[in-house]
Amino acid sequence: MSSPVLRARDAAVAYGERVLWQHLDLDLAPGEFLAVLGPNGAGKSTLLKAALGRLPLSAGSLEVAGRPAGKGNRAIGYVPQQKSMDAATPLRARDLVAMGLDGHRWGLPRHGRDERLSVGRALAEVGADGYADAPIGLLSGGEQQRVRIAQALVADPALLLADEPLLSLDLGHQRAVSEIIDRRRREHGTAVVFVTHEINPVLELVDRVLYIVDGEHRLGTPREVMSSANLSELYGTPVDVLEVRGRIVVVGAPDHPAGPSHHHHDEEPGARPIPPRSA
Repeated sequence: MSSPVLRARDAAVAYGERVLWQHLDLDLAPGEFLAVLGPNGAGKSTLLKAALGRLPLSAGSLEVAGRPAGKGNRAIGYVPQQKSMDAATPLRARDLVAMGLDGHRWGLPRHGRDERLSVGRALAEVGADGYADAPIGLLSGGEQQRVRIAQALVADPALLLADEPLLSLDLGHQRAVSEIIDRRRREHGTAVVFVTHEINPVLELVDRVLYIVDGEHRLGTPREVMSSANLSELYGTPVDVLEVRGRIVVVGAPDHPAGPSHHHHDEEPGARPIPPRSA
């Protein structure tokens, strides 16, 4: 069996006096697609920040590709939350993708033939080669997101971290972006951690769900986690989970991520000690 790409053992993160999540045990296999769900501010994006080495754990351990989580790990590709780019931004699409190869280095980048070929392959993989030389700020939101994914994949990472990659995209672009990521993990064995406020666009692609609420979490297949019993226990109030024409509908959960206005930005947490797990 292949070694886990991402491994957490009794991992925890807290913000001030509030525990975001704790006692997380996770082995993410190569090619596995994990969706991270939960209400606004629950700590979904903090898992990505911890894996990137931007945020220390409050307890436990976290490893990426066999080494402790830390900055500059070339095994990770990262798609941050989408922000609109000014039309005057002087970068071409291919320039932004190339930053995935050398963005961690100081000084002006120098791209040889191999690097240029890697950039071209990444753009082609996401269907963005047709506008490789276009100014990034003049591209549509869906086109920009394809380029960001190419940037995350250009170094052939073992782990892809995607923070709300479908945010502000229409249904067509949501489907296209989801299919790009799904094809990558199936063809290259890239493990995916996909933070999202809405499970339905990726429901048929997801292997497991990590659902975080008020410091607690559930981990399992979508059908195991997205149940009335599980979510009622997590939220501490009756929650109904219905399946309507292949879509999951959650009714009664306060600030549930499937709500139409709940596009979130997790706050940056500071660490504090977490009490040990009781026997």
